[in-house]
Amino acid sequence: MISLLVFQDGPQRKKRKSEVGEVDKQLDILAIGTAVGSILLYSTVKGELQSKLDGGHDSRVNCVRWHQDNSCLYSCSDDKHIVEWSTQTCKVKCKWKGDNSSVTCLCISPDGKMLLSAGRTIKLWDLETKEVYRHFTGHATSVSSLMFTTVKPMNESKPFDGITGLYFLSGAIHDRLLSVWQIRSDRKEKNAVMFFTVTDEPTFVDLTVSEVKEEPVKLAVVCRDGQLHLFEHILNGYCKKPLTSNCTIQIATPGNDGDSTPKPVPILAAAFCTDKQSLLLVYGNTLQPIIEKVSLNTSESHICLVRDIQKVLSLKTDAALTKVKTPVVNSDTKVLVPGIPGHSTAVKTPASGKEKKKNKRKPGETEESIEERLGALDIDVSKVKTPGGLPQTDSFAVLLVQGLESNDAEILNKVLNTRKENIVKNTVARMPIHAVIPLLHELTKRLQGNPYSASLMVRWLKSVFTLHASYLSTLPDLIPQLGMLYQLMESRVKTLQKLSRLHGRLFILVTQVAASQTVQDVPEVNQTAKLVYEDDSSEEEGSDDEMIADKDSDENWDEDEEKEEQSDEQDMTVEKEINGDSDLEPENESEEE
Repeated sequence: MISLLVFQDGPQRKKRKSEVGEVDKQLDILAIGTAVGSILLYSTVKGELQSKLDGGHDSRVNCVRWHQDNSCLYSCSDDKHIVEWSTQTCKVKCKWKGDNSSVTCLCISPDGKMLLSAGRTIKLWDLETKEVYRHFTGHATSVSSLMFTTVKPMNESKPFDGITGLYFLSGAIHDRLLSVWQIRSDRKEKNAVMFFTVTDEPTFVDLTVSEVKEEPVKLAVVCRDGQLHLFEHILNGYCKKPLTSNCTIQIATPGNDGDSTPKPVPILAAAFCTDKQSLLLVYGNTLQPIIEKVSLNTSESHICLVRDIQKVLSLKTDAALTKVKTPVVNSDTKVLVPGIPGHSTAVKTPASGKEKKKNKRKPGETEESIEERLGALDIDVSKVKTPGGLPQTDSFAVLLVQGLESNDAEILNKVLNTRKENIVKNTVARMPIHAVIPLLHELTKRLQGNPYSASLMVRWLKSVFTLHASYLSTLPDLIPQLGMLYQLMESRVKTLQKLSRLHGRLFILVTQVAASQTVQDVPEVNQTAKLVYEDDSSEEEGSDDEMIADKDSDENWDEDEEKEEQSDEQDMTVEKEINGDSDLEPENESEEE
């Protein structure tokens, strides 16, 4: 985004010489927003960079606007923020969030107290409090143009607070309607009051600001199809139907020189002059645009301007520059033929009086082979031919540099997919220094692919860091250039520990499963002893001891039994005596009876 510091013409007080010098210094400043978030202040008079504004945005700068006091600058970015800069200190004065999505466009009110910002919705900010003053519905897509169309309100009966009653215009990408909004005191009104319709998406918009109630607003809209639409309308309240253009301007070629069909010439931009009665048209090619001043004539609805671009852009070349001079070469001088290092050939001087040979063959002659042609050039064919048809290391280095410069995927795949360590090391060693950083960027890009290609790229990375470490250490911006590579390495290293643990567990499981299968597959072995050896001496001693112990136990057992029987008999006799019974035999008892 580019913004030029300009001033409006008008009656001003007489300035001192010091003030005039300060204004002249500020008038030539060009503010340029970059894709990395910084803003460059370029001096158009000196032709050099004056200062750089950093630290405000983290993403692409979409719009830059100068404030009326010349020392303040506003910018918006894809990071959803709006930044107020001080051009004197080159630092951020204030930063606030402008929208929930990226802020694409800004516009400062005529009195310098309000700021319009737009992403998809449009907001009006109070620059003192940095608070939202009004909300507007906006567009369905991102807003690409935003500008005030009036300086004073059309209704002059009410007191003017500097913003209420003013109109502003907005356009969005992929939208063929330009919307006009009015800032009212009623906060409920958030919709557009009128629309301008065009044939295609607007790419450039310019207008003349209405300063008086009866003065119409003139609008010039350049569309993507290369046409210019001119509108002229007095802004006075709500309008239901979309307004069409009063005049459409196109540019075409005359169609001469055998081509009778005229071709359209795209209009790139258009701007009103200070008299508001003429236009500056920019058309043709973006590399070589043509700027032309055209007077306005809106009486016709369609105007086609015929312009011969080829005659205007044709460059005259000096005939002397095209002459080729043949250098004088001695017969002893040998010239190296490019492509294969190490061989040379003598330059043959043309013999005087002989006619040049024609390349046409006669019908009976045969065509010479490539080997014969190389022999005629004094080139050793055995050195050129390589085993297997593979190129040598020096040609690998040349191919690698050519592939990096032309970004040819076929050449890069052929070189980087090699598996031989010696070829990789020699190629990296022979490549020029300026190709090291592009090679690292290409390797980083390929590391993000499948693991197969990543395993091949690691070999190249190892060789680059080993052989060119001294050169890489001298680069001041090495860390931002290799930031993506560092992130890839960190992500791979973080997962390595988890993968190693998983690998260990899986290895244990696999070994256990394999061991159990081997145990099951082994047949059962008969474990009965085929031979038993017994020691006689130990068994005999043991048997004798056992026999003695058995005898002692048996004798003790018999003695105990005898003692028990005797005690029982004594008890029986005692009982008989007490009872008066005698131990008579049964025969005696019968005799007594």
